Amino acid sequence: MSSAPQLVAVLALCAIWLAIGVAGLAALHRFHLVARVLFPAGGAVALAIVAAALPSVWGAPQSVVLPLGLPGLPFHFRLDGLSALFLLVLGGTSAGVSLFSAGYFRQSEGTAPGLLCLQYHVFLAAMALVLLADDAYAFMVMWETMALASFFLVISNHRIAEIRRAGYLYLLIAHIGALGILLCFGVLQANTGDYSFANMRAQHLSPFWASAAFLLALAGFGAKAGLVPLHVWLPEAHPAAPSPVSALMSGVMLKTAVYGFLRVAYDLLPVQFWWWGVLVLALGLASAVFGVVFAAVQSDMKRLLAWSSIENIGLIFAGIGLSILFAAYKMPAVAALALTAALYHVASHAFFKSLLFVATGAVLHATSQRSLGKLGGLLRVMPWVGWASLLGVLASAGLPPLGGFVSEWLLLQSFLFTPGLPNSFLNMLVPAVAAVIALVAALAGYTMVKFYGVIFLGQHREEKLAAARDAGSWERLGMAWLVAGCVVLGLFPAQFLDILAPVTQLLVGASLADASGGSNWLLVPVSVERASYGPLFFFAGVAASFGLAYFLVRRLYHGRLRRAAPWDCGFPWLTARMQDSAEGFGQPVRQIFEPLYRMRRELPTAFDARPRYAVEVGDHFWHWLYLPLARLVESAARAIGALQQGRIAIYLLYSFATLMALLLWVTR
Repeated sequence: MSSAPQLVAVLALCAIWLAIGVAGLAALHRFHLVARVLFPAGGAVALAIVAAALPSVWGAPQSVVLPLGLPGLPFHFRLDGLSALFLLVLGGTSAGVSLFSAGYFRQSEGTAPGLLCLQYHVFLAAMALVLLADDAYAFMVMWETMALASFFLVISNHRIAEIRRAGYLYLLIAHIGALGILLCFGVLQANTGDYSFANMRAQHLSPFWASAAFLLALAGFGAKAGLVPLHVWLPEAHPAAPSPVSALMSGVMLKTAVYGFLRVAYDLLPVQFWWWGVLVLALGLASAVFGVVFAAVQSDMKRLLAWSSIENIGLIFAGIGLSILFAAYKMPAVAALALTAALYHVASHAFFKSLLFVATGAVLHATSQRSLGKLGGLLRVMPWVGWASLLGVLASAGLPPLGGFVSEWLLLQSFLFTPGLPNSFLNMLVPAVAAVIALVAALAGYTMVKFYGVIFLGQHREEKLAAARDAGSWERLGMAWLVAGCVVLGLFPAQFLDILAPVTQLLVGASLADASGGSNWLLVPVSVERASYGPLFFFAGVAASFGLAYFLVRRLYHGRLRRAAPWDCGFPWLTARMQDSAEGFGQPVRQIFEPLYRMRRELPTAFDARPRYAVEVGDHFWHWLYLPLARLVESAARAIGALQQGRIAIYLLYSFATLMALLLWVTR
């Protein structure tokens, strides 16, 4: 173990996470100890994991074998550049979420505080160990532990039937995905009986079996990531879970699925085929479009963010698909560019989506409202949450100089080089695919304007909102950490590319390190002459423009502050009911993309004493795929249940008939 110091340190820190969880169980109802001591301690462990994993991005892989499994099946763990990168994302994001959790959780809210602490830290440790697992046995044990811990966190407020249903749906899809992953590992070990990843790397599968393993991995990890059509659990589970849990699930847990898919597609499989990339690209684009158009019409703030996560996961998989396509055609430089865009979006989305989820948690605690139609004007009474949310919204909308812009800009840059593919049919589709990416980016900006404007701007839609309180000190500290992550990823992309370079070199044999020409201040995708972006220069220009405007208006022009009633267009009796509602904001998108929705309208008539208009937006996949499947399973269960007569003579007859059938089969 002395030759693997960073790996041993990370494993020890995971053990400390588990110990913190056990300490929470011991202090089951001691709320202040759990909230004010144990959760911040978990955040400190997350930062220590970042410090331990960072050197391994550039270092050689480290491996250990621990006798923790069954006899003859020990746990293999390995720390290389890919797992180290995702540990950085896990540790950096969970540090802020843990600090926020110290001020967020309240007494008498669902699960006992100590039990919640145990589930939370087991969840964190399981995600970290998934990233370190180096054999199928350890991977699946940690994967299922992660799924079960997150399930119990989702149903924290288990007294509500809707929350229980959301948790059961999540657990069902998670286990279906786990079955696909298990079958994928079964194919990769190629009948050798050795399920270590080292053995899988040494196998030379035929194109048929390699494709079978790839498709099983795509289905299994796609179910956990929320790719269409395996996405139905995500908009249900995220709103049901406590906001810090939603932040971890969206910001980090979905990325473990991205990690697993990259591990299989680039590390365990020896080759890539062009149609693999086309399939992943198509599923990614479909998920991005589907997610963003559904996010635009939501009236529940957490459900809106959940659909937005599907959109962002779609963009990540689109980048991965493009990278596989380039790698299959032996174009490592542009494959590295597309993969860098995907990995950059992994980190950026982890920070800004976690920030937005914890901000909704602060709003929910202050107002007891999740519906956008009952919020508004909160920037006046919750300025800290409002300004932190604004930075998260800008990053999510892909605006400079924040991290969301960098990853989306790199993804668009990678599409500009796609016409160099030797396949003329794929080259013909490039403009359409690039247009879809631009459409998704525009609709994401539209959705974030709706999210922020309806919650924080305008007037209060209910009187009690005027009494809302801003976030507490622990919550502010956690949000400030996540804001810092969004800003750092936006202002210092060249430095983060230095972290990504060894990872892309490991996976596709190339990186963007040589393209920058030694520049530490320019983001250079291919060459300085071709295209570059200077975030610090852009930020300096924006800051100078604001400073000049402030000087000219406040100092040079009149030098004093005047307050007056806003212009009311000659109608001074404006009320909150005259503001654009969440439904009204989403109406144009709903009309344009109406075929994608399953809508049920309730329309008033001229004779209604109290007219009411309502629109319910549903998911076609739920009604076309999942409900028929559920009815089929229920019918099969009833048919099988008919065999249970409750009479021993009937059961003996079944046994006799089975034995006779087997004898006939053997002697034929």
